Amino acid sequence: MVQYCATFLKPEMLHIYRQITGLRNYKPVVFAQKRENEDKFPFADFRLFPKPPTHFLRRIWRKQVRNSPIQIYRSEVARLRAGLASSGAALMHIYFGHIAIQLLPLLREKKGLPVVVSFHGADAMVDLGKSNYLAATQEMLGLADLVLARSESLAERLVAAGCDRSKIRIHRAGIPLRELQFQQRSAPSAAWRFVQACRLIPKKGLATSLKAFARFARDFPESVFAIAGEGPMLDDLARLASELGVGEKVTFTGFLSQADLRKLYYESHVFLHPSELGADGNQEGVPNSMLEAMATGLPVLATVHGGIPEAVESGGILVAERDDEALALAMNALASKPERYAEMSAAASREVSAKFELRAQVRALEGFYAEAISKR
Repeated sequence: MVQYCATFLKPEMLHIYRQITGLRNYKPVVFAQKRENEDKFPFADFRLFPKPPTHFLRRIWRKQVRNSPIQIYRSEVARLRAGLASSGAALMHIYFGHIAIQLLPLLREKKGLPVVVSFHGADAMVDLGKSNYLAATQEMLGLADLVLARSESLAERLVAAGCDRSKIRIHRAGIPLRELQFQQRSAPSAAWRFVQACRLIPKKGLATSLKAFARFARDFPESVFAIAGEGPMLDDLARLASELGVGEKVTFTGFLSQADLRKLYYESHVFLHPSELGADGNQEGVPNSMLEAMATGLPVLATVHGGIPEAVESGGILVAERDDEALALAMNALASKPERYAEMSAAASREVSAKFELRAQVRALEGFYAEAISKR
């Protein structure tokens, strides 16, 4: 059972590691172009297929000259085919749609090997306004035996891109509830503690979070906001917090270990995640950090975006994208109704338990593998 993940693994891909290592009925072998964070993500049966030295030339030629997605060379296809043969693979699971497009030359020659492609959110719909990217996406979707989507919203976007609906299966993120114990929250009298954990990139809506917090802090000046994560927007966000007059109330923690992040969740009162559609079509599936926060009992204030409404029902409040005024009103609504806040705390944990429990999602994945193999 080959699990193909181009980079194994970036820090934010913990959910993939949990999924692969949770498999019981299939023995996973990981194929990757490069390996990172080996100390955090140890894995014994790993095989490296690095990019060729001329990759940078390929990138320029295909993306800038031909305006088309990168695809692997024939020599890389040959190495991967040999690796698949030697591993005795019964199936290949490719993580992320854009990586499956890179592997199109291999998929065209798969010769009976079932292929499952999983989409998590950011890897769907980007650049599909370009004819070459759309054609490559549609060919890849046609060659895949099953297509896994993290949310119904994402599944509908794939159908709109040309995927056969009968191939799509909803496979939600798996959250280890045994490691994220529920803690019933009660509303503080004045000093509210907000938290957002994510990559510091535009689609996470961090500017909206800061503007809404600045509005809220006028009425609750003892409140604070912790932003956990790293990314290219750090300096701009720090500058915005200062311009809004809340620079001293906002803390940028950087990337946190799982233990430190959970400690932050338990010390906080509300999780913010006002995601928004990126200029390039980049959309969330269901944010893993949001689900983990909910599992601990944190109510969520987020947006009607991507798969978020499928996860947040009674456990939070959803507003429109980029509407900091509406988000601030939701914050004040929670602060003014402590009994409602307590109810949302319990509901947030229940909602994650009902739909996103890790072991249940791993069993579902193994069922999809069996289905794909049986098709062949």
